[in-house]
Amino acid sequence: MKTRIISGLCMLPLVILLLLGGYFITAAVFLIAVVGIREFFNGFEAMDIHPSYPIALVSVVMLYGINIASKLLNISGNVVHDLYLFWLFLSVLMSLLYLFKIEERKLADGMATITGIVYIGFFSYHAVLTEDAFSSMCRLSPVWFIIITAFLTDICAYFAGYFLGKHKLCPVISPKKTIEGSVGGILGSVIVTGLFGYFFMDRNMLIWFLILGAAGGVISQFGDLTASIFKRKMGIKDYGTLIPGHGGIMDRFDSVLFTAPMTYYMLQLIYGIH
Repeated sequence: MKTRIISGLCMLPLVILLLLGGYFITAAVFLIAVVGIREFFNGFEAMDIHPSYPIALVSVVMLYGINIASKLLNISGNVVHDLYLFWLFLSVLMSLLYLFKIEERKLADGMATITGIVYIGFFSYHAVLTEDAFSSMCRLSPVWFIIITAFLTDICAYFAGYFLGKHKLCPVISPKKTIEGSVGGILGSVIVTGLFGYFFMDRNMLIWFLILGAAGGVISQFGDLTASIFKRKMGIKDYGTLIPGHGGIMDRFDSVLFTAPMTYYMLQLIYGIH
């Protein structure tokens, strides 16, 4: 526990970036994506599957290039939407063309490349979309919703499971996780997300933020368990060693990959209704 707490303090620079907002968040998420994909692909290498990191890197650069260009050139929303669809087409196309050296590469090489681009590059990119779409409505960065639902769920689940855990949640996937820990994680996410939305966004929409916290608490744990499934199939304990006590970027931000899209689309739904 001591190692996890000390290592958690290493995440303080993330707090600074969230306070700065804007392009600082874009740069941070970009870095998480390119490092996370590298770690993810290393896991496939352990299975003798060889995805293309250069293709994934080009794809991520194109994705962020669309974001920056749309702001600088003031491109309309409909055009940007089509550009994102074109990006997806090009990313899948490049991954499939990678298989054209048919004697050297397996189908799994191309499929793993596509998976890394979408699962890590595109899913994490929703944090940038959230910042761009809702920063003007929030007195702090709306990306805090993503961080709260991901990290607070993990922290509360850890301590609830440590002190109260008796019944295993998914023993085959993650032996240490308990039902009590899972419930504690969701409650922690609901409370803190609700408080954040109430004080920093809109007090009249508290019920929606509580719902957002509950959904985030659930989806965060699915993100964590999904990453655990990948690691078990890959035969690795951690994705990397970048963060002492936590593993690599993927080990720390695996939940964010699920909470970022969920937060963005739920906020779109909430404000669309209102």
